[in-house]
Amino acid sequence: MNLFNYKRRTSVVVSIGNTPLGGDYPIRIQSMTNTSTLDTGASTEQCIRIIDAGSDYVRLTAQGVREAENLSHIHAALRQRGYQAPLIADIHFNPKAAETAAKYVEKVRINPGNFVDPVKTFKTFEYTDGEYAAEIEKIRTRLLPFLEICREHHTAVRLGVNHGSLSDRIMSRYGDTPAGMVESCMEFLRIFVAEKFFNVVISIKSSNTVVMVKTVHLLVDRMESEGMSFPLHLGVTEAGDGEDGRIKSALGIGALLSAGIGDTIRVSLSEDPEEEIPVARKLVDYIISKENHLFIDAQADPAFDPASMERRKTRSLKNMGGDAIPVVVAEWAGSQSHALQPFSADYWYLKDGNIPVSDQEKNFILDFAKWKKQTNSYPLFQVSEIYAMQACNSPLKFLRLTYQDRSPEIAALLTKDTSLAVILDTFHPNGSAEQQAFFHWLQINRCDIPVIVHRQYNEDLTEDLQIKAAADFGSVLLNGFGEGIMLSNIGKIMPGSLLSCMYGILQAARLRISKTEYISCPSCGRTLFDLKNTIKRVKEATSHLKGLKIGIMGCIVNGPGEMADADYGYVGSGKGKVDLYKGKEKLEKNIPEEEAVDKLIQLIQKYGDWQPERMPD
Repeated sequence: MNLFNYKRRTSVVVSIGNTPLGGDYPIRIQSMTNTSTLDTGASTEQCIRIIDAGSDYVRLTAQGVREAENLSHIHAALRQRGYQAPLIADIHFNPKAAETAAKYVEKVRINPGNFVDPVKTFKTFEYTDGEYAAEIEKIRTRLLPFLEICREHHTAVRLGVNHGSLSDRIMSRYGDTPAGMVESCMEFLRIFVAEKFFNVVISIKSSNTVVMVKTVHLLVDRMESEGMSFPLHLGVTEAGDGEDGRIKSALGIGALLSAGIGDTIRVSLSEDPEEEIPVARKLVDYIISKENHLFIDAQADPAFDPASMERRKTRSLKNMGGDAIPVVVAEWAGSQSHALQPFSADYWYLKDGNIPVSDQEKNFILDFAKWKKQTNSYPLFQVSEIYAMQACNSPLKFLRLTYQDRSPEIAALLTKDTSLAVILDTFHPNGSAEQQAFFHWLQINRCDIPVIVHRQYNEDLTEDLQIKAAADFGSVLLNGFGEGIMLSNIGKIMPGSLLSCMYGILQAARLRISKTEYISCPSCGRTLFDLKNTIKRVKEATSHLKGLKIGIMGCIVNGPGEMADADYGYVGSGKGKVDLYKGKEKLEKNIPEEEAVDKLIQLIQKYGDWQPERMPD
């Protein structure tokens, strides 16, 4: 795989009904129903809506054998209506349900965290090597009948590891780590390979985009080292809804697709399932538009590891670099345009050079030709103005560069001038890769200058901008690069939306928390309350609690685990019943759904994390 030139990773082909996966086949798109799998009519109709929206596969939950049996009726009803898209059964905790479903659908998803292991308790157990090996043998024994049924019925399998449902056994030996997630997958995969069962797809997901991306890179390396090349399903679990869900999904999935990794994706939104498909389609189409682009001639930093969590180390300059959070740079559109916006930039790029009298406390960046030395005003130089830049004694200067501007002289200048920061542009079709090439060049030249990553688009739809910008910035940020971001657009999108997008990208990349974060699942047939309206009610009550993480989960499959990173959790425990968590600890259980939001607020208040909502001035 080439770090700088787009090419899809080579994987084996897996047969899934009439829609094969991997190899040279297109990147497939899928979604999941949220109807009861026992309701044949409702499930069939929702499958049709999902397929009509453009989905290649449809997944349905099967909690037990009854639901698994009913998949045969849903399958038949779809075929009678002329719909041939493969169906996937989603199984947790129930090998018997997996064995039953494998007779009726084209693929069965099982979760290594709970196929044999019991429900997660967060308890730590000590295993000797012998005891651990015995646990693996128990998994093998339980898997063999399932694999034989799959082999007989030509059913594919997805090994779906979720960060939120690692077993206590894995957690005890590896901890809540990417290494643990990878080993959870590899334990099962080695059994599959030993049994010569190769019709396998792999997924390894998390609601934390950093963990998700780094773990997939680690998994790819591990599979390659053991001679495996199975196709990969990508997704960010519990991404949420609206802008946050789109940005978070596009950032995590897009970063991997841009690296050539991924054969099928699901964008998990807490919205109607068919609404996921256009978002996924736009993301895939944007990434594959980079195919056959102009070659980027670049050298990789030998120390770079895409699975590493470390960020590039830079010098401190004003509020940039060092240990500072990434800054936001935006184009100034006038005092009135920004007066009532919920977000403000750290630096404003002012094209006309006239700093408004009423806004002189803000930090402005001006082109050198229009700049004059005054408080909070900083010059921006082009490469052609380097001699003027060297003579300028401003305490902070910006230099606009592209990858094509690199040279030994530029490297020496960037290293020597400690008052300088770079605004990095790109005009390449694979711009995120070209920008990463620039960072590798800096690393090879041991230059620790802070860099603002700038991207410009021409979009009229906010969703299109969110998807493209999140994928592009995510590719750079999640590889540890960038001390700030700047997003420009020449289409019909309001300045406030650009700012919101930038802050959303930084939050999704876990680099700068500027608002409440919601870890909310997309709902499925296991959800026993109205998740969509619940999310809306929780957001209305808590969205002003900046920096707080709240999990809103339909059931216990991933709920407690994915929410271990959250401050508070709201988890469905039965029909119309909810459990409330503080971190990993369940504090209240079986609360009636109509009382649960108020009880959540009371819990937040009890532990001192509640703040009254501030009214705008």
